[in-house]
Amino acid sequence: MKFYYIYIITDQSNKVIYTGVTGNLIKRIFEHKNKLVNGFTKKYNIAKLVYYEQFSDPENAIKREKQIKNWHREWKINLIKDFNPDFKDLYSEIIK
Repeated sequence: MKFYYIYIITDQSNKVIYTGVTGNLIKRIFEHKNKLVNGFTKKYNIAKLVYYEQFSDPENAIKREKQIKNWHREWKINLIKDFNPDFKDLYSEIIK
């Protein structure tokens, strides 16, 4: 079965937040970590995976990404804290 993911990544100081959607979470985070993606995340050195959700339907993943992108920063921070209170990088957990 194919899965789709929304994810939130941040910089090392947790100041800049980026929300994205992908069909391959491991590959996408690898690309961010290795600066293979030109644009916002490369410019602001955003590569720490702090939150993600899994979906079986790409349309639902895209809807959720749009929903979160429209949230206030405080709501995003609370979402991350509920899932990952210490803002640790979850990449090592998803590659296992």
